[in-house]
Amino acid sequence: MKLLNSLLALILVLPSLYGCAPAVIGGAAATTGAVHDRRTVGTYVDDQGIELKASSAIHGDEELNKQTHINIISVNGVVLMVGQAPTESLRQQAQNIVSGIEKVRHVHNELVIAAPSSLTARSNDTLITAKVKTSLFGIKGLPDYDPTRTKVVTEDGVVYLMGLLYRNEADAVSERTRQVGGVEKVVKLFEYLD
Repeated sequence: MKLLNSLLALILVLPSLYGCAPAVIGGAAATTGAVHDRRTVGTYVDDQGIELKASSAIHGDEELNKQTHINIISVNGVVLMVGQAPTESLRQQAQNIVSGIEKVRHVHNELVIAAPSSLTARSNDTLITAKVKTSLFGIKGLPDYDPTRTKVVTEDGVVYLMGLLYRNEADAVSERTRQVGGVEKVVKLFEYLD
């Protein structure tokens, strides 16, 4: 009887918790990811929320969803938009959507006016990102430096670097990134702690 009552209570409560499941799962993932991060856990969760809301809003817009390729990255409320939009109007439309999301402090709109990139180009960018992230573990001699604090995003061979770093860390990360094969350009979007 006790089991039946517990199941009945779960069935009654479950629909009201539907919206909470992503928060609980996201919260657990955020806690794990935030261990090495210089952002607070709350800010880390806010950034994940910004990314989810922005992606959902862009995919929910039929015109943007069909005609563009957009990636959204948020670090400390600063959002990076990379990808392609076929017109300036669609590029601006995407920025307006992202700028309107709560807790967004600034948007770096790096969308280029072009047709969406090919799967081959995206795969190449993924490989470059992996090589850059791996290379950052080779940086030595900086007290308190942790390569996992740098967000690395590659789009069409351009590597965007984000995070909360000291200037000497940012310089080392940028220099190391420039040495990775396939990197066409490095764009620093760090927030400096000094």
